[in-house]
Amino acid sequence: MQLIPTGEADKPRNQFPQVMVGETVITEEDIAREMQYHPAEEVAAAWHEAALSLVIRELLVTRADELGVDASLEEDVRIATLLDEALDVPELDEAACERFYQANPDRFCSPTLLAVSHILLAAAPDDVEERQRQEDVGRQLHDFLTQGRVRFDELARQYSACESKHQGGSLGQISRGQTVDEFERPVWRLQEGLGPELIESRYGWHIVRVDQRIEGQQLPYEHARPKIRQYLLESVTRRALRQYLQVLALERGVQGVDLELPDSPLMQ
Repeated sequence: MQLIPTGEADKPRNQFPQVMVGETVITEEDIAREMQYHPAEEVAAAWHEAALSLVIRELLVTRADELGVDASLEEDVRIATLLDEALDVPELDEAACERFYQANPDRFCSPTLLAVSHILLAAAPDDVEERQRQEDVGRQLHDFLTQGRVRFDELARQYSACESKHQGGSLGQISRGQTVDEFERPVWRLQEGLGPELIESRYGWHIVRVDQRIEGQQLPYEHARPKIRQYLLESVTRRALRQYLQVLALERGVQGVDLELPDSPLMQ
């Protein structure tokens, strides 16, 4: 686990409060071992997530013991068996799925697709002088294109440092996530035609042309329904688990951690 130093690691080992579930102590050694599964930018955050995970496990294992869940099963299977029997998960009706579909149309669309061409004027990120030179070249070439003095594919073949120059600069049809973030964000805001400004990325400067933009279309409810049911079922199950754990924590008594339980990997 890699953590960003915060200075907290130099504090004494007892910098954190003792963690207990009822009379059971969650030891510092156990929390330290668990921290590898909860990377965070600060030691305190990783410690708390690890301690909370162990507290939740202790609550559930103790209740499984009380209810006589088969002790020969692996611990994770015992917990799953307990939750299958204990959680009161309400049934989903069709009306709830339809309401969610109507309220969240953007979540159920086919992806927008772009056909994009570019001219890459390459420069290393730390070469300030070369990046400035290539920006100046890019602005001049962009002016030529705006004025109609030269064709895009001709400039791509002559100036672009990308292999797409052999196709006149064409990157073909792309969807979100296929290019680096600093290129993608401005490109997806463009309409069809030559982009009005150069785009800077870690690779240099780009002159961009959107050759075609195919907007995403909302999926029919019948296609979205399985995804909606899965999402809503997971949501109500997490809510039921959160309530169940809060009841167990009140019965047992928990010390040393904040038992607020938002939707997180701990709730899976």
